[in-house]
Amino acid sequence: MCGIVGYTGGSQAAPILLEGLARLEYRGYDSAGIAINNGEKIDVVKAMGRLAVLCDKCGNGRDVPGNIGIGHTRWATHGRPSDVNSHPHVSENGRIAIVHNGIIENYAQLKEMLINRGRVFKSETDTEVAAQLIDYYYNGNILEAVARAVRELEGSYALGIICADEPDTIVGVKSHAPLIVAYGEDGNFFASDVMAVLNYTKTVSYLDDDEIAVVRSDGIKFYSPFLDEIKKEKYVVDWDIKAADKCGYEHYMFKEIMEQPEAVRRTIEPYIRDGRADLSDVLDREYIKNVSRIFIVACGSSYHVGVIAKYNIEKLARIPVEVVLASEFRYCDPIIDKNTLVICISQSGETADTLEAQNEAKRLGAVTLAIVNVEGSAIAKGADKVIYTKAGPEIAVATTKAYSTQLAVTVLIALYAAECRNSLSEDEYGIILKELLAVPEKMMKILNDKANIQYLAYQHFNNEDLFFIGRNIDYALSLEGSLKLKEISYIHSEAYAAGELKHGTISLVVDDTLVIAVASYGRLVDKTLSNALEVKARGARVMGITTESLKEKVAKATDEIITIPDTHEVLLPSLAVLPLQLFAYYVALYRGCDIDKPRNLAKSVTVE
Repeated sequence: MCGIVGYTGGSQAAPILLEGLARLEYRGYDSAGIAINNGEKIDVVKAMGRLAVLCDKCGNGRDVPGNIGIGHTRWATHGRPSDVNSHPHVSENGRIAIVHNGIIENYAQLKEMLINRGRVFKSETDTEVAAQLIDYYYNGNILEAVARAVRELEGSYALGIICADEPDTIVGVKSHAPLIVAYGEDGNFFASDVMAVLNYTKTVSYLDDDEIAVVRSDGIKFYSPFLDEIKKEKYVVDWDIKAADKCGYEHYMFKEIMEQPEAVRRTIEPYIRDGRADLSDVLDREYIKNVSRIFIVACGSSYHVGVIAKYNIEKLARIPVEVVLASEFRYCDPIIDKNTLVICISQSGETADTLEAQNEAKRLGAVTLAIVNVEGSAIAKGADKVIYTKAGPEIAVATTKAYSTQLAVTVLIALYAAECRNSLSEDEYGIILKELLAVPEKMMKILNDKANIQYLAYQHFNNEDLFFIGRNIDYALSLEGSLKLKEISYIHSEAYAAGELKHGTISLVVDDTLVIAVASYGRLVDKTLSNALEVKARGARVMGITTESLKEKVAKATDEIITIPDTHEVLLPSLAVLPLQLFAYYVALYRGCDIDKPRNLAKSVTVE
């Protein structure tokens, strides 16, 4: 869950690396560093803290000459954040410098072996072990040394390596962690994310596991683990560099909240053909007719998308759906056969637990469908079928537009499956599709009326404990509202199915406890309001989130209210999530939190 970048070319490397790291800082930000080969030796500059500390330390890169180098921004796994534990790490003799994203699981055994052979270590990290191991095997050819060393590494890693004795070469290698190489006009790059290089090129190649790239200023070559030269396809990334900028907004998160209407529109339009939700290019109609069961496997916010999708797919298509946390899926002995569809949801397409769950599903004989935002990502390449969301770059650690686009895709799946299985009336099908197409416009209405949400956030930003309640899809949405709040504001927050309050949780409600009652699902709104009155009777203050048509009813049982436009019940979460995102954002803003880079978190979880 770190960011790595490398450059070799005709320009000074350090400023380019720092610029790339700035675009990767969402992947980790407890320390950062660069290593530059100046033709005679490797100079390393690194610092604990945000990237700005490193920039100040090296004069924004001006103080470190050289046209080839590697950089790293860290999210700590081995060793506490410190200057010593920061990357890049170097071998004892200073010949090899390395940056690393991932975890080397057998580092302790390798470290013991190297110590027994006289190697001296400075840091607590697993990465220094890799640097020392490569140097141990170095015999005048850095490619051969890397290939030999990585055969002994276990775990997940993407490595970038430079050698003082070979000042024209960067070597990149990966296993179960993302790594791309990129082709520029004034040099070439490697990075853990295309975001790092968008200012210089959009042409990239994606490394597969165990492949090695040798990056030089005049070209890039690829090798198998046995050092046979191989060819890699080039791809042109369609993201606009402006999409990765704040464009005048104070925070990326707020910008990305405001981008949701257009992101949803871009995502759904390619799959609406002749007035139908048509996924036939992805999922065969006959296969969907015979699907006996669906698993949805994901982590974090994507898991919450899955919980909502379960309600909607079962309601519309009448297919049993089980939602499983990706980190648990491999260990729960899932019952799977050829008629089981496993849907894996991931923004980055590199989420380690989700990738491993997908591999397990394929091993057991299931058909796998990936819903991801990044073309060429590991989950996308490994899935049998792929649907890409069109969220564009998402920089803030707390997801917003990726969540909304994933949710829209699951509604498309529910509609398409319902039509294939003839489980939905034509009239209701038409209503849902019409309302799905209207979601972007209704999102804009909510976003344009955000002043009330900001006011309510100001009233409650000093709360230290907060509860979300709801029923059915309102409960599923409450999970996401609670996560958003705790992620960026550090307020203790929990979401509960409203009917469960009296089974223990209500004991936590005291005077002035804020309870947010999501009460948009018309069929169960009366029951949710009964639960709201139960907590009010115990001193809680209740904020209701409901539709315009239910406003008067909900207002009678709550102290404050936020409304969303009316829509079909399966699309209520697509609208109601916006007030929850905005409330979390404004609360964090008033608390003075680092909204885009919350403590202890990183964007893309590429380690288990």
